[in-house]
Amino acid sequence: MTALGFLYPGHSAEDDYPRIEQLLGSDIRVEVVHTDIGEDAHRVDALREMGSPQRLAPGVEELRLGGAEAVVWACTSGSFVLGWQGAHEQVRALARSAGTPASSTSFAFVHAVQEIGARRVAVGATYPDDVASLFAEFLRAGGTEVTGVRSSGIITAAEVGTWQEAELFALARAADDPDADAVLLPDTALHTAAYLPQLEKDLGKPVLTANQVTVWEALRLTDRRVNAPQLGSLFTREPIVQV
Repeated sequence: MTALGFLYPGHSAEDDYPRIEQLLGSDIRVEVVHTDIGEDAHRVDALREMGSPQRLAPGVEELRLGGAEAVVWACTSGSFVLGWQGAHEQVRALARSAGTPASSTSFAFVHAVQEIGARRVAVGATYPDDVASLFAEFLRAGGTEVTGVRSSGIITAAEVGTWQEAELFALARAADDPDADAVLLPDTALHTAAYLPQLEKDLGKPVLTANQVTVWEALRLTDRRVNAPQLGSLFTREPIVQV
């Protein structure tokens, strides 16, 4: 049994995680601990506070005591708003506290893009323009070309959590770019786990979503590889050998 630990901010789309655990169909245990988010706002100052050490510390301790073999901060915006260096410092602090390998959803996207061999990506963000642009900057710092960013201007994770299939597909289609090798949907408040194969079929290319890549990242940290077609091409491809 491999135990994966996730720090999830508040309550929006956390039900993606037990769904993903079921779809993995293996000896994988997914444990989600909710963190205190403070103010629910896709605003840089609020997001920095959301991912601060004092907000994450109680959850890290709970996951440590629960035997998690890897810990991932399941929040994209609460990591990339710190910038490339700041996000590295954030996960290093998590690793020290947890006593395990650690990462965040922002780095999960960078690693997942590399895994599928995508050079250029399009972004469909629920965030306001300024926050969405920071995610694009983070991807570029990680060596990925961003062909375009579509932002939806949603202020709260609570509102994103109410989105259904129609809103999800509309965002993905609006974000898609013929020059992009993949489409990225970066909000962990967005329900996507039930729709990954349909999204990829609809767009005709890989689609990486926040909760999907977060779980994949935890598996990567524990050196586990699980074939799970219902979780999209990220979970079915052989690893790309970088040259």
